[in-house]
Amino acid sequence: MNLPTSVAQLREELAALRRLWAQARTAGDALLAGRLLASIREIESALDTLEHDVSAMAEDRAQMEALVDIARAINSSLDLDTVLNEVMDQIVRLTGAERAMLMLLNPETGDLEFRAARHIDQETLTGDEFRISRSIVYRVAREGQPILTTDALMDPRFQAQESIVSYNLRSILCVPLRVRGRITGVIYADNRARTGLFSDRERDLLTAFADQAAIAIENARLFERVTAAKNLMDSVFASIASGVITADPAGRITLVNRSAERILRCPAAQAIGLPYREAFPPLRPILEPMVDRLQRGRRPLLVEEVEVELPERGTTYLRLVVSPLEEPTSGDGGVTIVVEDLTEQRRLEAQERFIRETFQRYVSPAVVQRLLEDSTRLRLGGQRQEVTVLFADLRGFTAFSERCGPEELVETLNRYLAIGAEAVLAEEGTLDKFIGDAVMAVFNAPLPQPDHPLRAIRAALRIQEAVRAYQQSTPSAPSLRYGIGISVGEAVVGNIGTSQQLNYTAIGACVNLAKRLEEMAAPGQILLSREAYQRVRDRVQVRPLPPAPVAGFQEPVEVYELIALWE
Repeated sequence: MNLPTSVAQLREELAALRRLWAQARTAGDALLAGRLLASIREIESALDTLEHDVSAMAEDRAQMEALVDIARAINSSLDLDTVLNEVMDQIVRLTGAERAMLMLLNPETGDLEFRAARHIDQETLTGDEFRISRSIVYRVAREGQPILTTDALMDPRFQAQESIVSYNLRSILCVPLRVRGRITGVIYADNRARTGLFSDRERDLLTAFADQAAIAIENARLFERVTAAKNLMDSVFASIASGVITADPAGRITLVNRSAERILRCPAAQAIGLPYREAFPPLRPILEPMVDRLQRGRRPLLVEEVEVELPERGTTYLRLVVSPLEEPTSGDGGVTIVVEDLTEQRRLEAQERFIRETFQRYVSPAVVQRLLEDSTRLRLGGQRQEVTVLFADLRGFTAFSERCGPEELVETLNRYLAIGAEAVLAEEGTLDKFIGDAVMAVFNAPLPQPDHPLRAIRAALRIQEAVRAYQQSTPSAPSLRYGIGISVGEAVVGNIGTSQQLNYTAIGACVNLAKRLEEMAAPGQILLSREAYQRVRDRVQVRPLPPAPVAGFQEPVEVYELIALWE
C-alpha cells in the first residue's frame, strides 16, 4: 500500500474511502442489521474525526510554513524601520486583527514607546487610532505573559479598566517580545467590533512569531547602534588632522582616513586591500624597516621624521608613528601608522630662521620678536610705503685713516659704527647697511611706527651724545664726529637683489635726499628735510637754513638744522 505524500493526497484518500463506506452502508441497510450496521456507523464516525484531524494538521502545517516564511522575511533586512514595518504587516496577516501595534521598551527609562502600527489595510495608524488598553500592554511587559480575551467588555479581568469601556474594545491579543529571557517590548492586536476573533491557536502562533520578531528587531537595533558607532568613528577619523592607516597582520591596508588621503595624495579606495609596501611606494624604504622592527620586538611605538618626494606634492616632511594594532583574542592585529604632515611647520620654521637670521642684523631684538609673532606683516620682495631715512657719516675719518695702522683703523671704525647702530636699534629702527664709515637706517619698516620721524631724530641725538660720552671717557679716542641727514617720504622697502644675494633696503627719492643732507651736514650737525621738520615741528627747536640745490632735485630744498628736542 502506498502512503499519501501530502495533506491534499490524504484528503483525497479520505474522500474516496468515505464514498466506499457510503456505498457499503447503502448495501448494508438492505442486507445487514444489528451489530454489523453499528460497526459500520462507528467507522463512519471515526472517518469524521480523522477528517477533522487532517484539517487541523493542514492548518498547523500552513501556520508553520507561514512562520518560516515570516522569519525569513523579517530577518532579510537589518534596517530597523524595514523590519518593524514587515513585522506589523505579518501580524495583521497572521491574526486577522483590525489593528496591530508594536511597542519597544526604552532601555534607559523603562517606558514603552510606540515604534510601529498598522491597520488591517496595511496603512499606518495615526492620531486617535492609538486608543488602546495601556493597562494590558504594561501588564504583559511587566509579567512577560501573553493576554488573550475574546470579549474584553465581558471579561471580569478588565471590566474595571476605563479604556476597555470607553474605547469599546472587544477581541484583544497581547504578547511579549523576549530576547534571551529579557522583555524588550510587546505586540498588541485587537478588533473593536468582533468578539471571539482570537483563540489559543492565534495566541500560540503570535507568541511563536513574537520570539522570531524580537530577535530580528534586536539584531536591527544592534546593527543600528553598530552603524552609528561606525559613523561616529568614521567622523572622528575624518576630522583628525593626522593621517591614520591600519594594516592587518599580513600587511594589507584596512583603513585610510581622509587626512592620510590628503597628505599622501592616495585615495583610500586605491590603497585598501593592497600591502602597505605597494600602496605607498615612496614610504616603503622607511616603513618597511619600522614595521619589521616593531613586529620583531613588539615595541610599543616607533617614530621617524623623514623627508620624502610625494607625487603631486614634491618634497614633503612627515613624522611617521608606527604602533601595534592589538586584536582582542590573538593579540596580533597588525599595525597602525600615523602620518603627520610637517611640511607647513618646516616652512614656518624656515621662515622664522630667515626672519631671525636676516633681520637680527638690521633691527632690534624686540622688532625681530614681533616679526616672528606676526610674520604676515613682513612683505618680501618690496612694497611702497612711507619711511624716515637716516644717514650718519663720520667726519674726519679719511684723514685719520692716513695716519694710523690697519688694526687701529678697524678697531676705531667698529667702535664708532657700533655707536651709530646701537642708537638706531634703541629706537627700534632698521639698520639698512654700513657704507664705509657711514650708517644708513630706516624707520617705519618692516613694522609700522606711527612716530617714525620722532624716532629717527631721537636716534640722531643719541648718536651725537654717545660720541661725546665716548670721547670724554676715552682720551685716546680720535676726535671724530657724525654729520647726519634725515628725510621723510615714500620708498620701496623690501629684500632687493637676487636669490643668491639679498639686501633689506629702501629705494626712493627720500633716501637720496637723506644722503644729500648728510653730505651737507657739518661734524656734529643734524639736518632735517622740510617733510621731516613738519612732522615734528611741535616737538623740536630748529634753525632754518637757506634752500640748497641738491643733485637729482629740480628746485632748491628747504633744510632745517636740529637744535633741540623737547620731551
